[in-house]
Amino acid sequence: MKNKTIILSIIFIMLASTISFATDSVYVWSNNVTPNNTIQTVSDVKEDNSLNLESGAAILIEQSTGKILYAHNIHEQLRPASVTKIMSILLIMEALDGGKITLDTQIPCSENAHSMGGSQIWLDTTEMLTVQDMLKSICVVSANDCVVAMAEYLAGSEEAFVQMMNAKAKQLGMNDTTFKNCHGIDEDGHVTSANDIALMSRELLNNHPDITKYTTIWMDSIRDGKSELVNTNKLIRNYTGATGLKTGSTSLALYNLSASATRDGLSLIGVIMKAPTTKVRFSEATKLLDYGFANYTCKSFGNKGDIIQTVDVNKGIEAQVNVVLDDNASVLIKKGDNGNINQNIIINENITAPIQAGDILGKIQYKSGENVILEKNLVAEKNVAKSTMWNITTSIYEKWFRMCR
Repeated sequence: MKNKTIILSIIFIMLASTISFATDSVYVWSNNVTPNNTIQTVSDVKEDNSLNLESGAAILIEQSTGKILYAHNIHEQLRPASVTKIMSILLIMEALDGGKITLDTQIPCSENAHSMGGSQIWLDTTEMLTVQDMLKSICVVSANDCVVAMAEYLAGSEEAFVQMMNAKAKQLGMNDTTFKNCHGIDEDGHVTSANDIALMSRELLNNHPDITKYTTIWMDSIRDGKSELVNTNKLIRNYTGATGLKTGSTSLALYNLSASATRDGLSLIGVIMKAPTTKVRFSEATKLLDYGFANYTCKSFGNKGDIIQTVDVNKGIEAQVNVVLDDNASVLIKKGDNGNINQNIIINENITAPIQAGDILGKIQYKSGENVILEKNLVAEKNVAKSTMWNITTSIYEKWFRMCR
C-alpha cells in the first residue's frame, strides 16, 4: 500500500509539472547584423541603357529575390525563339517532381515530332528515348523534335501542352507573354518579353535546381555515343560560374539568351533579346552578368529549416517547440555601401496546441532604417499534440517507467 501511495504521488507531481497554462506574449528581438544598402525594387526600377547595349531588350535580376538590377525595354513584346523552351522545360521538371514521369520513362516520337524543322536530333518514329536523353537534347542542342515529343506525351497533344504553358505563364505573372507553340519557331502572336523570360528562368532555377545538371553540359552524347551534343550556350564553356540557361534565334527573332551564373553565393539571371548577332548576344550577356557581380553581393542570414528560436506552447503535450525558417533568407547588398540591417523576430501571441509541423508561428523581418527589405515566415519544426488526460498520463507513465528501469 505504501509503495502504491509513493507511485501515485510521483505521478501527481509529474502531472502537475507537465501541464502548462502559461500565456505567451509577442516577442521582439533585434540585432544589428551586417552592412546594407537599400536596393531597387520592381516598383522603382528605372529603365536605362547605361551599358550601351545593342540588343533590343535586356534585364538583369538576382535569382533568389527577383530584384531587378538592370533594365532596358524589359516589357517590349518580342519573339523569343527557342528561349520558349524554358517554359517547356519547367513543365517537364514539374512532371518529374510530381511523379508523373521519371528520368527513365521512355518517350515515343510521333510523326508530328519527327517532322519538326530547325534544331533537332532527327528523332525517328520507330525509336523511343528516355526523359533524361530528351532533357539533354532540349537543354544542350535545343531539339525541337524532342520538346514536341515530350509535350505530346505529357499533355496528349502539343496544343494541350501550350495551354498548360500559358496557364503557367499567367500564374507567374508573365503578362507580356502569349505562347503559340512549345518550341519557339516563329509564329504570329508568339511573343514574350525580357522581364517574362527572367520570371520563368527564375522559377525554373529556384524550384528545380537539378535542371543545371543538363544546362551546364558542354559536350555529351546519346544513342550509345552515336549522337554527339554540343551546347549552343557558349557561356557554359567560357564564363566562370555559368549555370545555364537557354539560347534562341530565328531570322525574325534575331539572337536571344537567358544566361544564369553563380559566384560566391550570388546568383544572377541576365536576359538578352533581339541582339543583332550571336557574338553580340554572348558579349552583352557577359556584360550584364559582370555588372551584377561587380556591384552586388548576397548576404545570407539562414537557410530553410534553420532553428531561430524556441517558443512556449500552451496546453501542449510538450511545453516548447522550435520555430524555423520556412525558406532561405538572404539580402542583396550593393558593394561599398555602409549601414545596418536590423533583424526583428516577431512571435505570435497565445501559441496553443495542437500544432502541425509547418504551421506559421511568427515572422522574421530584416529592415534598413524603417524599410522592411525582407520578411520570412517562422514555422513550427514539428507537431505538438494537445494535452489530454490520456496522452499526459501515457507520457508520464513512459517517463516513470524509464525512471524505474
